[in-house]
Amino acid sequence: MEQLTGIAASYLSLTVLKLILGVVLGLPAVYLLSRWLERAVARRYRPHWGMLLGKIAFHGGWVFLALAMLNEAGISMAPLLGAAGVVGVALGFASQTSISNVISGLFLIAEQSFQVGHLIKVGTATGVVLSIDTLSVKIRTFDNKYIRLPNETLLKSEVVNFSQFPIRRIDLRVPVAYKEDLRKVESVLLTVADRNPYSLHEPEPLVLIDCFAASSIDFQLGIWVLQDDFVEAKNSIHYDIKEAFKAEGIELPLPQLSLYGGPVGTPLTVKLESGADPAA
Repeated sequence: MEQLTGIAASYLSLTVLKLILGVVLGLPAVYLLSRWLERAVARRYRPHWGMLLGKIAFHGGWVFLALAMLNEAGISMAPLLGAAGVVGVALGFASQTSISNVISGLFLIAEQSFQVGHLIKVGTATGVVLSIDTLSVKIRTFDNKYIRLPNETLLKSEVVNFSQFPIRRIDLRVPVAYKEDLRKVESVLLTVADRNPYSLHEPEPLVLIDCFAASSIDFQLGIWVLQDDFVEAKNSIHYDIKEAFKAEGIELPLPQLSLYGGPVGTPLTVKLESGADPAA
């Protein structure tokens, strides 16, 4: 009897030692493997592919390690698998939205509409993509806000990607007074665009008369710049236009209102009677 007790204690001690070694060695191994897979895939393919496969490897490794530990402890998997099947059916009905987000995430990754690091706009949210996960996409706005967007929402919404192409066009509305020489204004705007250090010569800058507005004639100036220079270019071109118009004597008009009465073209005369209260 004592011999059997000793054998059982020895077997139990060996099992406990295996479980401890499995946890101590298995968890770091799963973490290192998932990180290595994430970096390898991101370096060779796309960063968001690396993130996704790294997470799949990490969580899959945890499940495999847990099953191996249970099996080593002598716990039968058959009852657990049966219970897991029942629970899985219940969870399937309860997590339809999550499943939809997972499927939508796979479509987003396959379509490659945007990548990690791209600047996108979804509805009213604009920011840089931090990660593309199985359930959602995380972005950071310019004022450092963290926004989580469900994959299903992205798949159903209009997504504007500002970083898809290496260059962008800056479109500016430039109003001038009605008295100005329009061809002179066009020439000055083209000169400003040509001298701006961020403006590309190919494609060429564009100047159009946009419309005859209530108080001004509105020009549209379009210049092409590199993605990385967009903010600096948009700021500097406004300075350049203001300085060039001041040097050339071109007026930037303020809103004006003219009142007419009686015959066409005759201004309405406003007369202040003597002794009347101006505030009345």
